[in-house]
Amino acid sequence: MINIVNEEILQFLHSIGVDNRFISLWNNFLFINNLKFSRFSRRKEELFKAKFPQWEVIRSKVFQKMCIRASRVLSKSITPRETIFISNDKSCANLTLYVILESYTRKYGIKIISGEEDILECRVDCVASPLTLDGEVENNINQIFHGKKIMPISLNTKFKAIKIIYPLINIPESWIESWIQKNILSCINSPENRVSQDLLKFLEEFIPNVRENILKSSMFVSK
Repeated sequence: MINIVNEEILQFLHSIGVDNRFISLWNNFLFINNLKFSRFSRRKEELFKAKFPQWEVIRSKVFQKMCIRASRVLSKSITPRETIFISNDKSCANLTLYVILESYTRKYGIKIISGEEDILECRVDCVASPLTLDGEVENNINQIFHGKKIMPISLNTKFKAIKIIYPLINIPESWIESWIQKNILSCINSPENRVSQDLLKFLEEFIPNVRENILKSSMFVSK
């Protein structure tokens, strides 16, 4: 179903020269995914706020970094006009996932279905998982601690006949938390694995990009 208010906003943005493929709309927030490509100047923001004063424009460098990392995954894992299922749980990672994917309804023409329905009964092309970099690395550490074979969750790209994608797999949860807290967005933080989190915090004091490096190594070992 087309959101009539959002459609009006998108048409107005287009009329003032904003590329709406690089912005995301959620509730009464407009998030800029890529400042350069969106061409959303301060002057255009003034025009937008004069027309839609109840909307808030968010210029977040952290969010733009998250969108860049997610785009590297999405460019390889989705195709135009796919229907993508997202759980409607209230986690911060899931909210981030939805906001990032919202722009792809214009960039790729995808359709987003969100809910608690049985995925197998939904006519969808793929399921978007809110798995983050921290979640994947914690999984790898737990497998090591328990003497299990290292098998990254993100290598599981099939749920029976349905494709699974992981847009947030290269995004640290600290980025999500920073973005959420700064903009006072309503969501629930994911439960932490205390042992894994403490180890990662200790290691990152000595090893730059420790999460990214563990993920790369686990992928290499698994293959």
